[in-house]
Amino acid sequence: MSETAFGIQAEYVDAWGVPRKANPDTVRLLRKALGAGGRSRPGRPTTPEPGGAGNAPGCHLPRGTQAWGWAAQLYAVRSQRSWGIGDLGDLRRLADWSQGVGAGFIQINPLHASAPAGPQQASPYFPSSRRFRNPLYIAVEEVPGYRAVAVELAGIAARARELNQARLIDRDAVLPLKLRALEAIWEAGPPRRGLDAWATAAGPALKTYGTYCALAERHGADWRAWPGRLRWPASAIDSPEAREVHARAQFHVWLQWLLDRQLERAARVVRPICDLAIGADPAGADAWIWSDLLIPGFTVGAPPDELNLAGQNWGFPAFNPQALVEVGFAPFRETVRAGMAHALGLRIDHVMGLFRLWMIPHGASGTDGAYLTYPAAPMLDILAQESQAAGALVIGEDLGTVQPEVRQELRRRRVLSYRLLWFEERPPRRYPRRALAAVTTHDLPTVAGLWSGSDQRAMDAAGLHPNLAASRAIMERMSHLTGVRAGGPPELAVLGAYRALCRSPSRLLAATLEDALVVAERPNMPGTVDEWPNWSIALPGGLEGLRRSKSAGQLAGIMSGR
Repeated sequence: MSETAFGIQAEYVDAWGVPRKANPDTVRLLRKALGAGGRSRPGRPTTPEPGGAGNAPGCHLPRGTQAWGWAAQLYAVRSQRSWGIGDLGDLRRLADWSQGVGAGFIQINPLHASAPAGPQQASPYFPSSRRFRNPLYIAVEEVPGYRAVAVELAGIAARARELNQARLIDRDAVLPLKLRALEAIWEAGPPRRGLDAWATAAGPALKTYGTYCALAERHGADWRAWPGRLRWPASAIDSPEAREVHARAQFHVWLQWLLDRQLERAARVVRPICDLAIGADPAGADAWIWSDLLIPGFTVGAPPDELNLAGQNWGFPAFNPQALVEVGFAPFRETVRAGMAHALGLRIDHVMGLFRLWMIPHGASGTDGAYLTYPAAPMLDILAQESQAAGALVIGEDLGTVQPEVRQELRRRRVLSYRLLWFEERPPRRYPRRALAAVTTHDLPTVAGLWSGSDQRAMDAAGLHPNLAASRAIMERMSHLTGVRAGGPPELAVLGAYRALCRSPSRLLAATLEDALVVAERPNMPGTVDEWPNWSIALPGGLEGLRRSKSAGQLAGIMSGR
């Protein structure tokens, strides 16, 4: 494949193996954008030397037997103690139960921070910041100092628990209730032993993030609409406005400390596999902090494939590769390090983005993009270094259009592959050992949704036009593997699908909680906005129902007995 200057691929091979030429207008605009962005920052940070063919560092990969775990959308795992949304206290309770049924890990959705003000972004894959966490996941009643104000907060707690009665999660109702309660605890002067030392260890990025949150509450979540002097962190951090909101910034630092402490506590039981989104909101904290490193006028997506014939536009910006080199890949290192904290492992969404990204000009369709290559070797070096330091394995979500040399390099770096029963034409017994294998993911039909036909009907109602031939092929393959015909009992299809999965030699196997409860609705339906309640469907019966569920117990027995 030929490349122009800046690593823009003028030609590429599509999902069907057909050579294609990139849109020449896109190539021209991208070349111009790369030349305009990436201003150097002060200092001369050290750029890591890429590993050679024989000595490239590999990621942490512990010896041991196979393990299985639950794939959980944490927001959906509510309990009777929840304040309208699953939280880190619920994660700890889920871990207690999971340990009892033999699970070795819990794979969770990204806990990335959303905007501190305004309507809440439901998608965990379109965060304000990937380095910091979402206060919605704080278990308020487990915060040090809560008991001192519990009587005062009784009414707020009651209103928050009432939100558990609705199947759909209302983040815009949950957040103000949690913030009011947390503000009351903060103002009462709660115990903060360890906070100062933790904040010092976190470095200046934490202070900058706290300042962003405080300014966003005053001026709106989109920093691009702030007064001019506040649009650059270097001038904003010591501005009169920043001094005015200093106390509020400290409150947001405290929230991050609470999130870290509660995640650490949950991980003592069953360590989670955390998730790293591929990018962040252009209006959010990370884009504000690193705005001079981003490529202007472009967003990231994916070219057409069998399931998305029009391609995809994910809406977030990408780093200028040369700018990343100039700052020693600091944004990448800090983001990976944050994602591995307290984790058994880190799943990297769209891991191919370490090698190249599909760049789409503003206003263009997903078919009009072009690939931009990235300096993968030094980033993989950093990934391996952080993995070894944290003792966390790495899983690369390598679905979609993947170059063969990419998978080869990931294997060499001991990054586990990601294999789905829905997509693999090979039988499970032929899956690679260095992989996490699953039946489905949050973006795809549940077993019950596929078998009952309800997922297809929902897609039709949403105006989507899926590849029917590909869907039929999946159904035929699954019927053969499970012994259950299309339209048969979904409960039997679930058990059959996971029995088939358990024939895989892969190091890790994951079962979704939606399948454990034979839920027909998938968490997310790509291509929809108002047509589907993406990232907002709670598990029926909550955590208590999961513990009592016969189907969940049967599925756990299958997974534990493989």
